[in-house]
Amino acid sequence: MQKEQSFIPPRLELFSDAVFAIIITIMVLELRPPTGHYFADLLAVFPIFLSYVLSFMYLLIYWNNHHHLLRAMRTPTPGIMWANAHLLFWLSLIPFATAWLGESHGAFAPVLLYGFMLLAAAFAYSILQAHIVAQHEEDSQVTRDFKFENDFKGKASIALYVLAIGAAFVSPIISYIIFALVAVMWLVPRHLVR
Repeated sequence: MQKEQSFIPPRLELFSDAVFAIIITIMVLELRPPTGHYFADLLAVFPIFLSYVLSFMYLLIYWNNHHHLLRAMRTPTPGIMWANAHLLFWLSLIPFATAWLGESHGAFAPVLLYGFMLLAAAFAYSILQAHIVAQHEEDSQVTRDFKFENDFKGKASIALYVLAIGAAFVSPIISYIIFALVAVMWLVPRHLVR
């Protein structure tokens, strides 16, 4: 079988990379040092730092997978461009949710909002994925690698986000654990079209 041509439109990829960079910059600017001058004073900002680390991991995972997904695109269509913008919209809200999550020290509403934003971003990614897969034949390697029906991690992530949102009503700490488990699951890359 002949390897499919991949085309990465520089404008779409560069714009997306710039948005990722801005999101991460905004998030890091939210980190403030403690008011004291001792190492013990760092304990007060530890929850904020943990929420930053979790969100930074998520953003890097999205950035990495987004890069591979765009490599599978043949040409940018209006549907792909709007689906990409939809994904970037939800990702751009992560700094807000991260700041509230870190400041809340595990309160119900911020955990619920964070879970909802992760769920919305996962749905938006699957929409972008579907638009790119639609450019390829049913028996292509791209379809096998990226079709949502074949995407165990994508389906598992959505299910776990829904579980985490439900768990927030019982114990926000369970939601935190689920968020971390999903991030760890995505740290191991899957086989992708080169």
